[in-house]
Amino acid sequence: MLLQGQPPFGDSPYVRIIAGSNKGARIFAPKGHDTRPTADRAREAAFNLIGPVDGATVLDLFAGSGAMGLEALSRGAASVVFVEDDREACRTIDRNLDKLRLNGARVVQQDALRALATEAAAGHRYDLVLVDPPYEMFSSLQNRLSQYLPAILSDDGLVVVETDARHEPELPPLAKRTSRRYGSARITLFHHP
Repeated sequence: MLLQGQPPFGDSPYVRIIAGSNKGARIFAPKGHDTRPTADRAREAAFNLIGPVDGATVLDLFAGSGAMGLEALSRGAASVVFVEDDREACRTIDRNLDKLRLNGARVVQQDALRALATEAAAGHRYDLVLVDPPYEMFSSLQNRLSQYLPAILSDDGLVVVETDARHEPELPPLAKRTSRRYGSARITLFHHP
C-alpha cells in the first residue's frame, strides 16, 4: 500500500474500523505521505462484497497500515498474516494490533511477491487474500500475482484487489467475480473458476 504523492488518509481525516468487535475504533497510519490506507468507504464496500469472514485465514499483501486485515480480524477472521516491506508501516501495524487487542496476527516485513512465493512453496492456503499495491505498480505485478495467487487460495477462497478506478485487473487463471468502482478506487474480487 505504499504510494508516493498521495494524502495519507484517502477520503477521510482518519482511518477507523467499520464493523465487528472494534467498530468505530481509530487506527494509526504510518507517518508521512507514503501510505494510502484503504478509505473507510472503499473498505466497507469491499467487505460488503466479501461477506462474512468468521473463522477465515487471511493474507494481507502490501498491508501498509493494516486497515484491511485489521477490519477482517474485527469481523471475526481467525488469523491474518500482514505482509509489508516498509519498517515504519510494520511498526504501525503492530501498534494497531496492540491498541485494538486483536489476536491471531503475524506481521512479516518482506517484499510481498517474495512472501507470496514463500507461502506458495510452503503449501499455505488462505480463505481471503487482500492485494493493495501502489496503484502505479499493479500492471507490473499482475503476471507474478497470477503465477502465485491460485496456489495459495483455498478452493472457496477470494482474492480482493484494490486498484486505481480506471484499471480493470485480470489475474488468470482466477475468474473475476465482480469489479466495482468507489471514488478513485476499484475493488475487484477473484475466485477459482
